[in-house]
Amino acid sequence: MISRFAHLLSLLVVLVAGGCAMSPDGPPPTQEQEISELAEEIRSFGPEVDPEEAQRAARIAFEYSHQLAREYQVTDPPLIHNTKVNLGLRPRGLCYQWADDLEARMRQEDFRTLALHRAIANSGNPLRIDHSTLIVSRSGDGMFEGVVLDPWRNGGDLHWSPTLEDSHYRWRPRAEVFEEQLRRQRLRERQTAAG
Repeated sequence: MISRFAHLLSLLVVLVAGGCAMSPDGPPPTQEQEISELAEEIRSFGPEVDPEEAQRAARIAFEYSHQLAREYQVTDPPLIHNTKVNLGLRPRGLCYQWADDLEARMRQEDFRTLALHRAIANSGNPLRIDHSTLIVSRSGDGMFEGVVLDPWRNGGDLHWSPTLEDSHYRWRPRAEVFEEQLRRQRLRERQTAAG
């Protein structure tokens, strides 16, 4: 019964995806203007930000997001791609995987004047799925003074915005969300044990 359901669900996903598929080559090539605008936003964090680091971070954010879209075989909108990943039809591409991979690539740069932060939105909201992202800020600043770098939202075509201006998500520090989830899990375990 379950395997039949999974098969029917996979077929439905493929049929639905066919009507709204993205290009098999992934998102369009990055425009220099977009990189320049993000680099300018990062430089605006303050005079302590190295302009070369800001430019490099912006370029990597766009270009690596496109590379990941190709590696993840993204051909559909994010929620359909998530379904394909969860059914084993695609290798990766859940939001936390985009954030993990982009963070790992950015950390290779060993930025001196920039800091990287992880954030989660929608945790505990039963009507929406958790969403993970990477945020870049000036070194010494917190995530709320930074810029969201979200490649998942548009299937590899990077979305960016100042953290507090992101109208789609209310971001929280990942460590804070994980602590809250652990507390809830421990409470459920105690309640189950008390039975």
